[in-house]
Amino acid sequence: MPGRIAIDGPAGAGKSTVGEHLARRLGYLYCDTGAMYRAVAWLALHRGMDLNNGAALGELAEKADIVISKPQIADGRQYTVTVHGRDITWDIRTSQVGRAVSTVAGHPEVRRVLIQQQRAIASKGQIVMVGRDIGSIVLPDAELKLYLTASLHERARRRYAEMVERMGEHNPALPSFEEVMQDVEKRDQDDQANMRPAPDAIIVDTDHLNIEQVLDTICQYVEEKV
Repeated sequence: MPGRIAIDGPAGAGKSTVGEHLARRLGYLYCDTGAMYRAVAWLALHRGMDLNNGAALGELAEKADIVISKPQIADGRQYTVTVHGRDITWDIRTSQVGRAVSTVAGHPEVRRVLIQQQRAIASKGQIVMVGRDIGSIVLPDAELKLYLTASLHERARRRYAEMVERMGEHNPALPSFEEVMQDVEKRDQDDQANMRPAPDAIIVDTDHLNIEQVLDTICQYVEEKV
């Protein structure tokens, strides 16, 4: 079995859902690296910091007590994220954090700190790690690299559906579908430099596939590595 499985792709391509289900099937640890960047972004916003100050944000990331663990509450979450002991699992999924995270993640100072932490987590093996540049930068020697993709409209539709399910269709805080699609498109533009698939990554187009079909496709590649 491949000890480290890297899953990359743009926002809304299904990385988190697929990664979580795949890890469960294999009995592996699931690590969504995007949650780590979102946690730093949330903390920076919470403290009113300048999102363009890379040095200060890098120091913030290094000192922040960010812990990602298995779900501790049955409310649909894939994991629990705490910062200095505070549960921010859903706080990091707001549109405000979504708009800020690309700026925060773009700072080399922040990336250096979090990449080091991610490599340490993966060093134990038996892990499915999900993000933007896991196969190309974080774990270039991962045994299996996958790149999930889908059209902009489909990715926005999935993200909007997740928000409706979590927030309720008539919640006044629920953004419109058009706003969600604009957010996803902006993420694509901001993250473009970090979204290139690794040269040896397997491309999986999820546009017309449900979760089980994507998992079945991926598991075929896993079995080939056995």
